[in-house]
Amino acid sequence: MSSHTVHLHRVICAAPDKLYRAFLDADALAKWLPPHGYSGHVHSLDARVGGSYRMSFTHFGSGQSESFGGEYLELVPGQRICHTDRFDDPNLPGEMRTTITFAAVSCGTELSIVQEGIPAAIPPESCYVGWQQSLQLLAQLVEAR
Repeated sequence: MSSHTVHLHRVICAAPDKLYRAFLDADALAKWLPPHGYSGHVHSLDARVGGSYRMSFTHFGSGQSESFGGEYLELVPGQRICHTDRFDDPNLPGEMRTTITFAAVSCGTELSIVQEGIPAAIPPESCYVGWQQSLQLLAQLVEAR
């Protein structure tokens, strides 16, 4: 098991409710969450406490796909999302916990993400790069007028 944890912080020029919705809308999630070079497909998404989601990323160049899913533990509209994540790949064992908080600021929303329990096979710096790319795509989606 791993104790890898990443902490991300970003201010995005959009309202907290809009960002919150982008984390729980299947079409939006498929558009912004896959990092550069990947496409995403949401297989299921039941956005309620105790509900779950299933998703996969496919690398455009190699065609290799990685599937994962989890359960929603906490949903506070416009403020907080907490969910688990588990890869289907047995080489990436364990359960991660992702907590996203949204706080209104003068120019939009302060977004904080903590992802805990990242499998040992995944270097934390790779998580940071992937999340940075995803958050760039998120900003492009929600900041568009």
